[in-house]
Amino acid sequence: MLVIALAVALLIYGGVVTLRAPIDVFPDLTAPTVTIITEPSGLAPEEVESLVTLPIESAINGAPGVLRVRSNSAIGLSLVFVEFEMGTDIYRARQLVTEKLQQAQMPAGVKPPVLGPVSSTMGEIMLISLVSEETSLMELRSLANWVLRPRLLSIAGVSQVTFIGGEQKQFQALVDPAKLADYGLTLKEVSDAIAAANANAGGGFVEQAQQEYLIRGRGRIYSPEDLANSVVAVRNGAPILVKNVAEVKIGAAIKRGDGSFNMRKAVVATVTRQPNANTLETTEKIEEAAAAITAFSASMFRNRPLRADCKSMCPY
Repeated sequence: MLVIALAVALLIYGGVVTLRAPIDVFPDLTAPTVTIITEPSGLAPEEVESLVTLPIESAINGAPGVLRVRSNSAIGLSLVFVEFEMGTDIYRARQLVTEKLQQAQMPAGVKPPVLGPVSSTMGEIMLISLVSEETSLMELRSLANWVLRPRLLSIAGVSQVTFIGGEQKQFQALVDPAKLADYGLTLKEVSDAIAAANANAGGGFVEQAQQEYLIRGRGRIYSPEDLANSVVAVRNGAPILVKNVAEVKIGAAIKRGDGSFNMRKAVVATVTRQPNANTLETTEKIEEAAAAITAFSASMFRNRPLRADCKSMCPY
């Protein structure tokens, strides 16, 4: 009877543990990895390798717990993957990498390296395609960047959301070389003037009748007209504006690659989960968010409905 009672108790305990055990479609089978991203604009792959990637690798090698260091060097992009031993706390690993990066000497004009989000190699769980019959690809990409991305990143378990396809919206100033020569200006002067024009300045406050009034210089660019009316230089007391030497318009950034869905151009989002996050629960929350975005677009753009098609990477 004692043996039977112990067997029944063990069976009940095992059943409870089994029901409470976390079940995931994509368990984390890879070593903890920290990704270092550097964007040296304009450099060729050979220069990126010798001036950016190699100094970073030299600084990272020898860090405690580092198992392997891999890298990719492309046009204007350096990716360094630092793999740590299994069981290493990912946040401790990121702290070690951050401390070691301070020893890497970057060329002049190159932005400091940044760490990629906390995610695993097997963390890609869903693809979301934004498709519309009437909405332009530029509006689709803007909707993805400013509506879909913040909504997905607010979901617990989502680590990163990357987009491909569509058209990245830009305010473009197409400079005319002949007009530059007429006004005696250089392209750098126009570029510096445009960069300096897009800024606000504070002037403190003024007290009057026991009230404080803020003094603000509002110079942010909100439309192509604001950019066109920016001052490049002053000659003989007359300002030379951007529109005097360039055509200002809204255009799309130069694309490298594109996205499609069912043989139609679309904006495709890749959703990556955080390590140890439950794939099934995160996928369900992402689908609910995509449905809410679709309903939102239907109410905001009645004549141009948007559809968000989700393709889960997990077979459930």
